[in-house]
Amino acid sequence: MIDTYRHKGMRRKLIEELRAMGISAIDVLDAFDQVPRHFFLDSSFTNQAYSNMAFQIGEGQTISHPYTVAFQTQLLNLNKGQRILEIGTGSGFQTAILCALGARVVSIERQRNLYISAKSKIAQLGYVPNLFFGDGYKGKASYAPYDSILVTCGAPFIPEDLKNQLKVGGRLVIPIGEGDKQIMTRLTKINEEEWKTETFGDFSFVPMLTKTAK
Repeated sequence: MIDTYRHKGMRRKLIEELRAMGISAIDVLDAFDQVPRHFFLDSSFTNQAYSNMAFQIGEGQTISHPYTVAFQTQLLNLNKGQRILEIGTGSGFQTAILCALGARVVSIERQRNLYISAKSKIAQLGYVPNLFFGDGYKGKASYAPYDSILVTCGAPFIPEDLKNQLKVGGRLVIPIGEGDKQIMTRLTKINEEEWKTETFGDFSFVPMLTKTAK
């Protein structure tokens, strides 16, 4: 991996842009400084890697806008050492951000090619999340309960399996809705029967699909 002073300078510029857009969590901004986003994109996009843009990464999927990644991560209010379930590994960039924050990450990807690519790139950065190829709607019960769950694709509804795998006091951050726009939603598990629901405006994600791709 090549990470030059130029790349680092572009990261610092992006961080200042995120700060101006309302990302205030210092640990999240520090994680963005640590993780080279250009490493998760085709080399032809190096000059644009630190722009606040989404990019196609194959299999009909995208690497989200840096602001979207930062915003979702900030909503989790993570503490180091917490166990996090991520639904939608994608390029692996969000996974690496969670690892940089000191989380114990379990991540599921339904596209095999993306799973293989992300696994390789994350390992090269020295992070060791538990990555799985599978159906995100089912979560990963064998590692539950989770302190937080992050869904990085647009869900038509909130999967019950994910709610069941969250600790009491934990947070589920999920964009809900079908079509071009979803409502960013944070659910906090008060107890086994009661939830606090907060919404944070419209975002745009690729859809959360049910079947894994071979």
